[in-house]
Amino acid sequence: MATSSTGPTRSQYVGCLIGECLGDALGRPVEGYDADACQQYIREALRRWVDGELPDLIDWSGQYTDDSQLARELRESLVTQRGWNPVDYADRIARMFREDRVVGRGIACDNAARRLNRGIAWDQAGDPAPSAGNGTIMRAAPIGLYYLRNRRELTTVAKEQGWITHHDPRCAAGSVGMALAVALILDDGAVDRPIDFLGRLAAAMEPYHAEFARLIEELWMWLDRPEAQARAHICGAGKAQGFEDGWPGISPFVIPSLLWSLYAFLRHPDSYVDAISAAIAVGGDVDTTAAMTGALSGTHLGIEGVPRALAMRVNDFGQWGYRELETLAEAAFVHAMADSPGRNG
Repeated sequence: MATSSTGPTRSQYVGCLIGECLGDALGRPVEGYDADACQQYIREALRRWVDGELPDLIDWSGQYTDDSQLARELRESLVTQRGWNPVDYADRIARMFREDRVVGRGIACDNAARRLNRGIAWDQAGDPAPSAGNGTIMRAAPIGLYYLRNRRELTTVAKEQGWITHHDPRCAAGSVGMALAVALILDDGAVDRPIDFLGRLAAAMEPYHAEFARLIEELWMWLDRPEAQARAHICGAGKAQGFEDGWPGISPFVIPSLLWSLYAFLRHPDSYVDAISAAIAVGGDVDTTAAMTGALSGTHLGIEGVPRALAMRVNDFGQWGYRELETLAEAAFVHAMADSPGRNG
């Protein structure tokens, strides 16, 4: 773990961003595949890559998807605006979709971007309930880093950034949970006590959605059980009995997405590769689960815990590669360690 006795480190801030982008890029080739296919991919490709047999670019380009693209844009907005500016971030979302630079766009985010590009205000553009996809939580990690010292503002900003695209209270709860998870990881010993860690997340989420909070609080009971058992429980969490969404494994529904990402990380807190493997092995929307697990693991372990040879290959259409992402993460660290940031706009 990279946390020092004097507080969070640059390594953790870089690890969070690079860890998310790499997890996202590693999950992308098998997004939508079932668990058997994903586990075969882990055995026959991912593990070999980690061991030094780097893939050909045609097999794995290092391209990450909307999960990391939108999280990166949120980091850049927080840094350039010196705090939360919902108008600036909404403009960034609108521009990325308008310029067709989004990889694997989600339906709700696409709908919101269309409204933003028609001039609808940021707080009116989101899809109404019951649209409850994972688009808000996949990009929430930067808030936990930036508002580490201001938990009240962390909660508000997590909710508001999600409101741009999703108006369902489950999405608000999930965004708060993901952002706070990153902040708590930066606290010494937070991950060493999973029951307390999850309890604190649940307490922050409860005002927004009590059932989601309860499922988070009870997740610790599944951490020692075989992944196959946990998979069966978590994949259906929060869904009406008999509901089928057509996805194998984890669907893009916000509740199981956050639960599985936390499960994969907490099952393997000392190994980025094992955590990412667990995040992908479940099948389904695995670029998102691997992105969020990667953000959590990268925060906990620091950039030293992320496989460097693979991390050096992450990119967004040949731009925003390792060095640019590292510079952005270091800027976020400097801002966060300064006086408590506020909001603009």
